[in-house]
Amino acid sequence: MLKAMAVARKEFRQIVRDTRTLTILLVVPVFFLLLYGYALNFDIRHVRLAIDDRDRTMESRSLVAAFVNSGYFDLVASISDADANRLMDRNDVRAILVIPSGLGRAVRTHRSAAVQVLLNGDNANTATTVMGYALAIIRNESARYQPAGATSATGAPSAPGPLVAVEPRIWYNPQLRSTLFLVPGLIAFITMITAVVSTALSIVREKERGTMEQVRMAPIGTASFVVGKTIPYFLVSFASALGIIVAAMLMFDMPMRGSWIVLLGTMSLFLVGALGLGLLISSAVETQQVGFQLAILISFLPTFILSGFIFPISSMPRVLQIVTYAIPARYFLTALRAIVLKGARIEAFWIELAALAAFATVVLTLAAARLRRQWS
Repeated sequence: MLKAMAVARKEFRQIVRDTRTLTILLVVPVFFLLLYGYALNFDIRHVRLAIDDRDRTMESRSLVAAFVNSGYFDLVASISDADANRLMDRNDVRAILVIPSGLGRAVRTHRSAAVQVLLNGDNANTATTVMGYALAIIRNESARYQPAGATSATGAPSAPGPLVAVEPRIWYNPQLRSTLFLVPGLIAFITMITAVVSTALSIVREKERGTMEQVRMAPIGTASFVVGKTIPYFLVSFASALGIIVAAMLMFDMPMRGSWIVLLGTMSLFLVGALGLGLLISSAVETQQVGFQLAILISFLPTFILSGFIFPISSMPRVLQIVTYAIPARYFLTALRAIVLKGARIEAFWIELAALAAFATVVLTLAAARLRRQWS
């Protein structure tokens, strides 16, 4: 027992001296708790809502107020019918409430009326939850205009059921198939991990084998070296990603409603950024083991949690929403769903394409700069 205690004291002193290990043991668990506790949230809030109010009466305004005051919806636009497609394609709104003309007159005379709720169905789970919110709100509003014993304008008892009915319409995924929501996310998730890991081991492999000195002596610049390292992995990753997309269409009936050319161009931008991130990691580490672990950590967790793959970004705390702007999979996933599910034109997601291009440029530039500093 005394010998065991002596070994324990020795080990404890080593842990205290090794600040890096101590930090990992004490800080990382708390970090993951905060990250998961705030990001892993199945509650759907701050749903971006647009209103098409064709009645413009006190009753229609009361219905709109009920949506806004519920805490689940954020009113972002008052629109006409022509704006619906554009807003849905660009993900500017996730729900549109269409209030028909004559709603106020109908409920005042105890006649039934129907309002329409248009939902973006590219995320089946979110659409199902949002539809439940909308039904509950409209049902509560309807009950306000249907007192017990109410009669219609002819003097007959009012018809059973709510005065204000709901006509839901699900866009892009009418059957609310969860596969159409998950498969594009899996494509982005798998592509990100494989691309980052593949190049994260490339430069550090040269270091471990001792061939980096030979590369440094060769008449080649760092930019050419980085591009040359990227091209083979880009071709392999591109073929792999294309195979994943084709397999998803054959096995999971994922549609292709947009342009193949736009899809391949978007995928290329995403791959270049992911490969550049792997090269940046590889230039910063000294062993393949550390490079692999760091690549998995940087690509796996952010893509899974902070890209909108599983958990809606709008339901995250504001701080984490800001962090998601640095996650390339967020932009690729939005663009991918817009292409394959919505058949949207490139102007609907050009901001995402610009963000992917900017990310690729930044990480490749940083990788080249870091290598240039190491070679100098």
